[in-house]
Amino acid sequence: MLTIKILSYITTLTVSLTLIAGCDTKKSPKETYQNSNRYDLANPKIINLPIELDEISGIAYYAKDTSVFAVIDEDGLLYKIPIMDPSKTRKWVFDKSRDYEDLLLRDSIFYALVSNGDIVSIQFKGDSIVTEKATFSEESGKKTNEFEGMYLDSNRIIIMCKECEDDKKSKISFFYFDGSTYQPYFTLDAAQIAEKMEKNKIELKASAVAVNPITNELYIISAVSKVLLVVDKSGVVKEHYTLNPKIYKQPEGMAFTPEGHLIISNEVFLENHATLLLLKNKLK
Repeated sequence: MLTIKILSYITTLTVSLTLIAGCDTKKSPKETYQNSNRYDLANPKIINLPIELDEISGIAYYAKDTSVFAVIDEDGLLYKIPIMDPSKTRKWVFDKSRDYEDLLLRDSIFYALVSNGDIVSIQFKGDSIVTEKATFSEESGKKTNEFEGMYLDSNRIIIMCKECEDDKKSKISFFYFDGSTYQPYFTLDAAQIAEKMEKNKIELKASAVAVNPITNELYIISAVSKVLLVVDKSGVVKEHYTLNPKIYKQPEGMAFTPEGHLIISNEVFLENHATLLLLKNKLK
């Protein structure tokens, strides 16, 4: 008798849930997000950051003590964030207020990317900080070009357009900086990206880029489209992943550890914290 009652209860509950689901015609199917073979994109380790890092943008990994250095939008401040204890974050003033978008470390010198393409080098000398600024362009185009990503390729600094006037939303341009001048490097075709994602068109507006040291591929992320691209050095898109906007709320910075672990920084979104997302290299 007890077994019959249990089976009857389960049957009634199943029918009730089916009817409830059927009545909710406005509810869309649950969206799924694909993981890569190398990273569990759906389940990163999430580390909340102090409120002063709400506008975190570019990051650079510092292997000596498992920290990341970072810059934030608007203020010329360089932060050092211990990954496992962000409450011990330190900061230094290196420049006046500008719209800073990315950061990298080459040898012992930091380079901060300004949104107009200018690059500010930052070097510690004892208790002092020495800076130098390289100008992308003296022309009026500085006001219409917007850059958000920067990485090293064969020790050369490469900067990436988010939205540049000459691209006309049909491509993404990259330039290399040789220490004094900027030269065109390569372009990424927006139509190719849309085709890979089976869309008519895509407004990528890339917000961060980094080189995976294990595969030597470019990883490009878009805060607007919530997309992660894996691209080879010739500009061919090899993989693409749609990201969960509840986790990747405002991804603006990206870096790799020497082992190929991926770190992504999220600016604050609504009333939540800015975060670091840590993704372990599963194939290590």
